[in-house]
Amino acid sequence: MTDIHVTAPRRRALLLVLAAPAALGFTATTAAADTSTTGSSARAASGAGRHGTARKPKAMLDAWLRLWNGDYTQAPGIISADFRVHAALLDGGDGSAIRGVDGLVAWIGQTRAAFPDLRFAIQVAPLVDGRHASVRWTATGTYAGGFPGAKAAPGTEVAFTGTDTLRIRDGRFVEYWVNSDTLQLLTQLKVI
Repeated sequence: MTDIHVTAPRRRALLLVLAAPAALGFTATTAAADTSTTGSSARAASGAGRHGTARKPKAMLDAWLRLWNGDYTQAPGIISADFRVHAALLDGGDGSAIRGVDGLVAWIGQTRAAFPDLRFAIQVAPLVDGRHASVRWTATGTYAGGFPGAKAAPGTEVAFTGTDTLRIRDGRFVEYWVNSDTLQLLTQLKVI
């Protein structure tokens, strides 16, 4: 594998742009809440969220899709303050610096700066097991430029795939594991 050398100021942007497409893959979620407390389990089993509103799997999926496709107003209603990301970043980091609504929205925004028209679609319907859900997605978009090390011209169309797994507690997403085909994306951007 070719080493990618980037200046320190651009490293964070590169890491966010590379890992974020994986996270941008929208995830269908549905599940019971964390079973650590009886109250939250009862709410999850009934489909009620923190404010008593229904948190049905389809509604959560639709909101997640709109969020990753650029509608940031969806985040406060579906993302927990305790939200955290698990992602393999290029610098060896694990994504733990991305926290809560603000962290997630910032991550999405930085990614969309390089791919403003990025659109996600479900490739394989969600698999749900208790309080976890996983979905395979595909993303398409147009490169706008500014990606460190990219030799592809702005206007280059990209397409890549990934899988997201989410954990739900109290009607909100609290944990997010993401795997995307970064090699596919880097190849299209002529980074490697």
